Amino acid sequence: MTRRLAQVAKKVGVSEATVSRVLNGKPGVSETTRRSVLTALDVLGYERPTQLRGERARLVGLVLPELQNPIFPAFAEVIGGALAQQGLTPVLCTQTKGGVSEADYVELLLQQQVSGVVFAGGLFAQADAPHEHYRQLSDRKVPVVLINASIDRLDFPCVSCDDAVAVEQAWRHLKSLGHERIGLVLGPPDHIPSRRKLAAAHVAARAAGATLPEEHIERTLFSLEGGHAAASRLLERGVTGIICASDPLALGAVRAARRRGLDVPGDVSVVGYDDSAFMNCTEPPLTTVRQPIEAMGRAAVELLSAQIQGGAVQPGELLFEPELVVRGSTAQAPR
Repeated sequence: MTRRLAQVAKKVGVSEATVSRVLNGKPGVSETTRRSVLTALDVLGYERPTQLRGERARLVGLVLPELQNPIFPAFAEVIGGALAQQGLTPVLCTQTKGGVSEADYVELLLQQQVSGVVFAGGLFAQADAPHEHYRQLSDRKVPVVLINASIDRLDFPCVSCDDAVAVEQAWRHLKSLGHERIGLVLGPPDHIPSRRKLAAAHVAARAAGATLPEEHIERTLFSLEGGHAAASRLLERGVTGIICASDPLALGAVRAARRRGLDVPGDVSVVGYDDSAFMNCTEPPLTTVRQPIEAMGRAAVELLSAQIQGGAVQPGELLFEPELVVRGSTAQAPR
């Protein structure tokens, strides 16, 4: 007990006596401090005293597919800060290859009686992935918000960047520079945002009086290596402009061009997606389509908070407008 008091007191930044008063239900402690002590108990893995177990933890699960792509730490920072302003504590759940699965994390979060869960990327965006754990959350009436497009069968509120507008902006930019052979590097075939981007690219091509050949479309895993491999195949087919579904894919495309002795942007132009950290520091600085991370993250927390407070939130999707950021990785098409 003494060790537990000391650990909780250190975590919260209060005295052991204050922690003891909270655990024993004694007066003289502010509501904010009381909540902080109870949250610290949950985070440290200690059981609450019997008389306090009826209260749902002020914890919110924040489930991310990875941290290697800078866009996800960026979302975590915005969402974590917005949750703290609501008196909620984020519990970061990051998947690793061969590690804890998304379903396992959901089970752990349910055991901790979390107040809600935010998913920023994940299996909800893959049509062929297992989705039973989402239904488990729905059945338990746990508030959930998804960030970026989900499959149709999940009736949760969703906050998304408009994939169609993003591709339209990138396509028009490359066309304005004289590129006629434009290729796409997308995520896996069952990835819903990539499907949306592909559909938008076909519309953009038709609007320009052309078609998008199948050989100008490559699907791969979301990684630098995946972008490298996919872009290499497109470059073999004579593509001069490449639109990528993420910034890491775009950096892989730049590397593929250089490995072939091509200049970026002199011989081939590359457009990314996200405008994640340091994309203005690459060589050349990356032209990309910026997701409004701050606005999207705060909207997700507002939707979650409304549900936690018992308000009615309609399932559906809030679409946010992206912004094309032109830098040094795009230029006039080679003649």
